[in-house]
Amino acid sequence: MSRFTFRLPELGEGIHEGEIVKWHVKPGDTVEEDQVIMEVQNDKAVVEVPSPVKGKVLELKVTEGTVCVVGDPLIEFDVEGEIPNLPDHGHGDSQAAAPAVEEKMEPGCDIGSQVSANANQAMDTPLAQPAATATAAPIDRKHVLATPSVRKYAREKGVALANVPGTGKLGRITREDIDRFLTGGAAVAPAAAEAAAPVASDAPEATGVQQAAAAPTVHYAAQAGEIEERVPLKGIRRAVAKAMVKSAYTAPHVTIFDEVDVTELVAMRKDAKPLAEQRGVKLTYLPFIVKAVVAGLKKFPELNASIDDEKQEIVYKKYYNIGIATSTDQGLVVPVVKAAERKSIFEIAGEISELAAKARDRKASADELKGSTFSITNIGSAGGMFFTPIINYPEAAILGVGRISEKPVVKNGEIVVGQVLSLSLSIDHRLIDGEPAQRFVNYVKQLLENPTLLVMEG
Repeated sequence: MSRFTFRLPELGEGIHEGEIVKWHVKPGDTVEEDQVIMEVQNDKAVVEVPSPVKGKVLELKVTEGTVCVVGDPLIEFDVEGEIPNLPDHGHGDSQAAAPAVEEKMEPGCDIGSQVSANANQAMDTPLAQPAATATAAPIDRKHVLATPSVRKYAREKGVALANVPGTGKLGRITREDIDRFLTGGAAVAPAAAEAAAPVASDAPEATGVQQAAAAPTVHYAAQAGEIEERVPLKGIRRAVAKAMVKSAYTAPHVTIFDEVDVTELVAMRKDAKPLAEQRGVKLTYLPFIVKAVVAGLKKFPELNASIDDEKQEIVYKKYYNIGIATSTDQGLVVPVVKAAERKSIFEIAGEISELAAKARDRKASADELKGSTFSITNIGSAGGMFFTPIINYPEAAILGVGRISEKPVVKNGEIVVGQVLSLSLSIDHRLIDGEPAQRFVNYVKQLLENPTLLVMEG
């Protein structure tokens, strides 16, 4: 038996710290290799961290709620068998192994102003093609996810892991992937497939993972008869706070307010609801708005873009992944309708309902909560109208949707009662000027006022 100190591993590119949300083990427990031992929340997600070894837990070095940086010691084991020799993150200790980790849900955004802690780089990584032989030059993949036993198996087989497409979560490599590689199989890792259609952001948002119990609250009297309650700023709320500050202080916000007469849209939805119900789809106004927004983004591509601050480049996205703010008991999360331009209104409606249900039940995957290129947040469901949504950084814009209310409108020279929807568009003024932003709003309004045009837009 050997003593082994496990340190906080790298949980993703650019992620340098994480909060220990929950321990799944305690001193004296016996664990198997790959058994989940803890949950860690960072700016991107809550991740389940598996044990890199088989052995007995000797000591937990940090408590739940502690924020640790990569390389900090977390837990000590009495190890059976080989101690993994993996990267030590600069601590000079080969025991600081970094096993593969599996993301669950991403940390939440700000309501009415959803914010994600998205990474500010557009991913444009080609698919990792399997090599013809195990001796081929390794493909440049910065983060190869595999457990120590799989790494050992690869060494025994003479396989460079960088050449092997992983089919596990986040592209994790399994024994089966190595066997498939050796026999010339060409399976493509799900994570790599997503990278092929460049994902703009590592979206950050609220987690469906059960949170660790909050530290005891403090009640005390400020003055006679005055009571205050204090709780730690942690978990989702901490991630939200960091994301809001980053967006607000990085992107100069300008918000455009407007209204649109959606009387015809209200009638169209009413007529279409029975057909939607036959298909098991809940048809709200949001899918129509998504469709109109995508058409507008095609016409005004600067709103479907981002700034790579590090490289000082503007990244224009040629794909349309629309984030939809969803309220849960853990906070606001932003499921993403991927490739919305290729989906019908019914398909978008069904996907929004499915993603929202998963988010509320804490079952949404990390992939379903990241990669948005433009976001929509709806305060109308709470009765609100105009507001100033904060941009889902590093996106360039966000559309806030208010409630539909009866108002007088002028049609053919006469004042009539119309169904009026309020819109609030926030833009990153570094990238978008007010005039094209207003023209984008005007175009979206035109489609919502005449919803039959949405069919022609595809």
